[in-house]
Amino acid sequence: MTKQRFNALGLLSLLALVALAGRLTGEPGWYGFLGFAYYLRYFAVQPDELFRQNLQRSATFAFLAEMVSLAPLVFLCLGLYGPGKAAAAAFALSFAVSIFAFTGALQLLEWRERKGAAE
Repeated sequence: MTKQRFNALGLLSLLALVALAGRLTGEPGWYGFLGFAYYLRYFAVQPDELFRQNLQRSATFAFLAEMVSLAPLVFLCLGLYGPGKAAAAAFALSFAVSIFAFTGALQLLEWRERKGAAE
């Protein structure tokens, strides 16, 4: 009998609970956190060696995307928001870039894996 291993990536789905703050405060910006509900599906995925490799590749790509996007976003936000809010807005946007890059890269790698398994 094999022991089922826990996939901690599913814990990212708990961030979707932050969207409740949008309901409590009436601020619709909090509803963006509902996108983290996508990660619920990873509780059902068995984390094997290829999955961990795909996670590592996706995380590396997301980190590099965040680092590369930070400097241009600082200058863009400096022009849009002024010096008072530029740093906070740029860091928030680069974090969003990182999350989108991670999710997109992981989906692409999983799609390639499924395509290769089907052939």
